[in-house]
Formats: sequence, C-alpha cells, structure tokens
Amino acid sequence: MDEFSRIQTFINVVEAGSFSAAARHISSVSAVARQVKSLEDELGVRLLQRSTRRLSLTEPGRLFYERMCAVAHDLRNAKSEAQSFQETVKGVLRVSLRVVTGPTIIVPALPRLLSQYPELSVEVSLTDEKQNLIMDNIDVAVWMGDLPNSDLIARRLNPGHRIVCGSPAYLSAMGIPKKPSDLRSHKCIVYSAHSYTNRWSFSKNGNVEEVVVNGGIRSDNGLVLLSSALAGTGLVLVHDWMVRLPLSSGQLVQVLDGYTVNPRPGDAEFFAVYTSSRGLSKKVRVFVDFLVNLFNEDAA
Repeated sequence: MDEFSRIQTFINVVEAGSFSAAARHISSVSAVARQVKSLEDELGVRLLQRSTRRLSLTEPGRLFYERMCAVAHDLRNAKSEAQSFQETVKGVLRVSLRVVTGPTIIVPALPRLLSQYPELSVEVSLTDEKQNLIMDNIDVAVWMGDLPNSDLIARRLNPGHRIVCGSPAYLSAMGIPKKPSDLRSHKCIVYSAHSYTNRWSFSKNGNVEEVVVNGGIRSDNGLVLLSSALAGTGLVLVHDWMVRLPLSSGQLVQVLDGYTVNPRPGDAEFFAVYTSSRGLSKKVRVFVDFLVNLFNEDAA
C-alpha cells in the first residue's frame, strides 16, 4: 500500500465517521483499520481516538487531516490542469450554490450546459454559508457579499436590478399600482433579513420617493418570498434575474416599471468563486463562463 493511498484512506475514515462506513466503498473494515494503524505507527502519534460508538480526531490527527486535505486538493488540481489540455470537457464538477439562486436560476439552465458538454456531470449542493472550498472539495461556489480570502478568484455575476412584481390573480383582484404611494394599499411581501426593512425606495426623473409597505408575510428566505408571490399573496420586491423565468412564463407581472428601485445598504453582489489553482481546470472555466453569461442574459 503506497503512502498516499494510506493518507486517502485516513481522510475517508474521518469524513465517513467510522472504519465500516469508509470500507463500504474502498476495502474491508480490517484493511482500512490496518492502513490507519500503519500510518500512525510511521508517524509515531495517535491520529484517531477509538471508542465503541464513534471515532474522533486527536489534536495531531486534526492538524494532519487539515494538511493532508490540502495535499489531496493540490493533487486533484494537478490532474485537472493536465486534463485541461484535452479538447473535451468531462468529469465531475462539484458546485455550491445559494439556496435561492441555485433552484431559481442556475439549475433550470444546467441542461443547456450539459447538452453542450455531455461528458460533464455536475454535483450540486445548496447553502448560503461561505464554505472552505478546499476542505469541502468544491470546484466553484456562488457567494454573496465580501470575499473573505485573498487566495480566491471571483467573477461578478449580477448586473441586474430590483423590480416589483405580483401574480396576475393578485393584480386582477387588487389592481395595478401606478405610483409608489399606491403600495400603501397593497399587500406586500417583505424581506426581513438583517439590514433590510419594509421601507421601499424608488426614483424617477431625479425625484426619490420612499414608501413603508406592509403585508401578511415576512421572511429572510428568498424562496419564501418568491413562492408567496407566485401564490398570489402580494407584491414582492426582488432582483430581476430571480424572477426571469416566472416573468417570461406570465406567472408574475412587473409593476412600476417606470421607476428605478433604489439599492439598499443590505444589497450585495453575487460572485462565482474558485481557488486560484482550480482556475486552470477547463471544466471550472467552462462553468464560470456559463454562469457569467447566464446572469447577463437580457441584462439592461
């Protein structure tokens, strides 16, 4: 058994949580345990605390695990760089998408990408957290807001603007607002995340008008806002790219389109993020270009 195979087995055991779980895909339980024991004997330290119920990392085990994850990451990158010279784009691309942006914008467009590159497969996870791309083995992530790591490469995705829209059923029942002040008599779905309020600001011909809106639903989750608007609960203020598909299908209708919705302090930009070394991977470059083009479609 070569040294890197033993290290990879150790990583698999840590991530699987037990020898038996790690052995399901690579070997027998006894073989996995022997590999980890051989590694510990060579290093002269115990990497894992064993008990009848679970495994846990010792302090040297935790440090060794973090360092070896980085080594495994570099090895994958080296292979990706070599493979990037192929004309075809193939392999598994692991992407982390935001909870709202992924299902509403990116995932519905993936068939286009996969039809162009049939040997490529995309593994999607959804989270609004800024994960460690190396430790979590993520090729590309979509993040919002500031970037915490200078070693990351980021490309801006959202050139769009915010709009107000509602379902045809709601507008038929409640009427179409002609000016921002009309919103006071409407049911509005309010985004309640940190730094956002129920005060919507509009401008037209240099004049700014702010309106305090209210309604039956508030949420800090964009999917709740979107599904509520589609259900006819009220009017919602969202980024235009978020409702591109419902607008094109007629499920939602934009109102107050003669006004500009002014940005809020809580508004943040979206970025496609990847590590500097993974930027050399052809499948990463293809996917990031796909995201940039997707968010720029029909952008004003």
